[in-house]
Amino acid sequence: MLNAARLQILARLESLGTVRAVGASLHLSPSAVSAQLAALEAETGARLLERTGRRVRLTPAGRTLARHARVILDQMALAEAELAHPDGEPAGVVRVAAFSSAVRALVIPLAARLAVEHPRVEVEVDELDPRESGPALRHGDVDVAVTADLLDGALLAGPDVATVPRLEDPVVLVTARGDRAPGEPVDLARLADAPWAADLPGRYLSTLVESACREAGFEPRVVARLPSYELLLAHVEAGLSVALLPGLAVDPRYAVDARPLRAPRTRRVYAAVRRGAAPTAATTVVLGALRRVAREVAGPAAPGTG
Repeated sequence: MLNAARLQILARLESLGTVRAVGASLHLSPSAVSAQLAALEAETGARLLERTGRRVRLTPAGRTLARHARVILDQMALAEAELAHPDGEPAGVVRVAAFSSAVRALVIPLAARLAVEHPRVEVEVDELDPRESGPALRHGDVDVAVTADLLDGALLAGPDVATVPRLEDPVVLVTARGDRAPGEPVDLARLADAPWAADLPGRYLSTLVESACREAGFEPRVVARLPSYELLLAHVEAGLSVALLPGLAVDPRYAVDARPLRAPRTRRVYAAVRRGAAPTAATTVVLGALRRVAREVAGPAAPGTG
């Protein structure tokens, strides 16, 4: 019979990549992790690991078992939750990953709502970039991921993850308040000489600024590389730059104007869960609250909010 604790170790090895990282996450020594993996190989009669120098990696059989392990562990968690709360009242911890602006605009409001409506449901929040939240979800590190389209067309998640559209987030030009006519669509070609603020090279906002400006016929003159939305908005607020941001990222605490683009760009925001196991009652409640918050943020026409 397969041992659940050993299956968890195998799944984490696929997620984290090294025996040492698995041990740190589970408060085990590397030697204890290796011993448990060896015992799992003996239980299955299959070669699950191959060693390259001082490192190990999963064989095809190991990856197959890791995929099944996540489903088995999800089903066990569901059974434990239902047994712990036989009255059917949603309860327990739901781990939610979301990118920065979604944490502020969506996840914090849903957690505040659930604290009143379902006080036995606890929402744990991790800020993760969309590139990180898909793998974290697949590997069982979170229960729900709030994620978004990537500009390079990279997949949000694998076939073992189901996504549901929650809202469309338009990209806007952000300027110092009163700098330009608010609400009027802007032609980026008219900003060819403007100073720009962006993220670090290769990250979402930098790619967004570069692609949009090149499409408008010019190379942006980037005067600030700021990985924090708060710092970027402060820089724009001071009149030192302009920026492109998804609408959710425009924090109303900053004195800036947000204008639509004449050539519209939109980022789609999704809720994602793992396939293969029914969600717990607590996870179902979280998904429902997320749907309602997304409807309030985007209006009744938001996709997938009905």
